[in-house]
Amino acid sequence: MQVSRMVHAIKMGWIQPRRPRDPTPSFYDLWAQEDPNAVLGRHKMHVPAPKLALPGHAESYNPPPEYLLGEEERAAWEQQEPSERKLSFLPRKFPSLRAVPAYGHFIQERFERCLDLYLCPRQRKMRVNVDPEDLIPKLPWPRDLQPFPRCQALVYRGHSDLVRCLSVSPGGQWLASGSDDGSLRLWEVATARCVRTVPVRGVVRSVAWNPNPTVCLVAVAVEDSVLLLNPALGDRLVAGGTDKLLSAFIPPEEPALQPACWLEASEEERQVGLRLRICHGKPVTQVTWHGRGDYLAVVLATQGHAQVLIHQLSRRRSQSPFRRSHGQVQRVAFHPSRPFLLVASQRSIRLYHLLRQELTKKLMPNCKWVSSLAVHPAGDNVICGSYDSKLVWFDLDLSTKPYRVLRHHKKALRAVAFHPRYPLFASGSDDGSIIVCHGMVYNDLLQNPLLVPVKVLKGHTLTRDLGVLDVIFHPTQPWVFSSGADGTIRLFS
Repeated sequence: MQVSRMVHAIKMGWIQPRRPRDPTPSFYDLWAQEDPNAVLGRHKMHVPAPKLALPGHAESYNPPPEYLLGEEERAAWEQQEPSERKLSFLPRKFPSLRAVPAYGHFIQERFERCLDLYLCPRQRKMRVNVDPEDLIPKLPWPRDLQPFPRCQALVYRGHSDLVRCLSVSPGGQWLASGSDDGSLRLWEVATARCVRTVPVRGVVRSVAWNPNPTVCLVAVAVEDSVLLLNPALGDRLVAGGTDKLLSAFIPPEEPALQPACWLEASEEERQVGLRLRICHGKPVTQVTWHGRGDYLAVVLATQGHAQVLIHQLSRRRSQSPFRRSHGQVQRVAFHPSRPFLLVASQRSIRLYHLLRQELTKKLMPNCKWVSSLAVHPAGDNVICGSYDSKLVWFDLDLSTKPYRVLRHHKKALRAVAFHPRYPLFASGSDDGSIIVCHGMVYNDLLQNPLLVPVKVLKGHTLTRDLGVLDVIFHPTQPWVFSSGADGTIRLFS
């Protein structure tokens, strides 16, 4: 029965007992079938083989005369690098095809062709059509972010050399400026009138007005000393109370060893306004006050752990808070509300807890050389400027890496500043411009700060390749002061 079924199937053609063999070889060319109906063509990611360039007239055994190189062209071709030559061979003319010799680079070119086939990309990159406008973040218009400084209002003239530093009194009525001409000048902000000139006989590196409104004191860094001046401006009761506060100090019976020496001013110096002199023995580059007005930090141009000193005014004590050095210190700043001290070296910013005496955080600005530092009034954000024309914004709650890097200036940044009340910050650079930005910090921790550049202010002329040396905001108004190498101070309102 089984045999009869098989015979019947053979008769009907369902079974072929001897299938004819296919004479064609059982291999296929990987790159031959490129029509869409082929096996490879049905794959979506199939990439056809790169085609060989067709030979031109120069590759003929009998090329036209204009394709043959002359003596000068041949010499220039031989002097070129193989990768720079337009042709990899010299066109030659033969009387017949039989006279053409073997091609020396034949095997090399076949090998490179095989490499082209072998290394051909097997994946097709799909192009993504993205509208460029969608990539730009939607920022508000500057006119919606007013008020901010927009134009130059006043120019304070009087210094004969570059003005390095500025400081505004807590009430915003007076302005102190230090210059390389060896003088400290006190100005009335509203009228640009120089009220007093104090000769200090040295280059003024830094000026800081005491932020406590009940104390009338200005700290001035001159060479290796910090001078504490009572300018006696404004309320006479405040000026008199400051003198009483300083004179009420009773020196201890056994003076302790200190890294700095506190000296009372002589009678002649008191006539000028000088009250105390703190001598360090090393050049002072910066002086800054704590928010309460009793402590001040000083940066010295020296090596080692004694680069930063903290002085207490009421007890006339000095101390070095660090035991070892982490590079050359550029700037220091007190935290506005917590017992923190920010120390900026050339490549990093360290945040120290003064009560616990420990390192809390290390910020990496990714700059070659940090030049300036400012802390937001709320205390959770820090900006720093650098000599490689970067302004770096840090969110202390977010990360130790920069939240945003702004590259708006063309040259080195010399100063950065936050406004105490308005959401504004500014930066001054050697390109002679001040860039004012809107920097809104929200109370909601889930919302990132909004940074929008709103205005470029110009007015200073470049002198000795230096532009704006210091920038500071008015304490209550949306005004910004700038000092430049041209010896002028400008108020933008």
